[in-house]
Amino acid sequence: MTELASLTWPELARRERDGPVLAVPVGATEQHGPHLPLSTDTDIAVALAERLAQEVPGVVVAPPVAFGSSGEHQEFAGTLSIGQEAVELLLLELVRSACATFPRTVLVSAHGGNAEPVSRAVRRLREEGRHVLAWSPRWGGDAHAGRTETSVMLALAPHRVLLERAEAGNTTPVGELLPLLRGQGLKAATANGVLGDPAGASAEEGRALLSGAAQQLAALVSGRAAGTGTA
Repeated sequence: MTELASLTWPELARRERDGPVLAVPVGATEQHGPHLPLSTDTDIAVALAERLAQEVPGVVVAPPVAFGSSGEHQEFAGTLSIGQEAVELLLLELVRSACATFPRTVLVSAHGGNAEPVSRAVRRLREEGRHVLAWSPRWGGDAHAGRTETSVMLALAPHRVLLERAEAGNTTPVGELLPLLRGQGLKAATANGVLGDPAGASAEEGRALLSGAAQQLAALVSGRAAGTGTA
């Protein structure tokens, strides 16, 4: 696995003839209930980008974009949101710059709140003739800090998961909550910041989720999967 930040420019220049792909983890810094770290979305995006680099030759992993569009979480301490317009502009300029070295870029986004600005950025970049993909894991299950994300974090960093503090939040299907979330933010729907229930989460389940998602991403980037790859 090759990290961009660990390379010198001559080392990277020697790789250019192989047509390297830049994988950019796109995450967020936002609350994930009383038991998961603020970096959860970023940690997951980085892990998936690293697994992509292990599966597909020529993939280089960029430093993560650790701030996203998380305004709906703002009433919870520690959330740092830059909003949709800033996310879109950041990704536009980042990929435009990356194209000087990397023929292809894939944005690996693990935060649902980034979906709209990521999609808009990809559309504009493609109109400019740039080869860019955007991809997000589609695990289903709990919407936020429930069993799914708790399992994944138990697989990635069990020492950072405070299971003794894990508790259920609002378990109403997220589709029914969307008007409330968009109008008043997450605090109006859940006092503890959880949408779902982390009960039953396990590292084994998390490893299976990561493995399946990584295989889907690798198939997309290597051209073995159908579809556009947009998130």
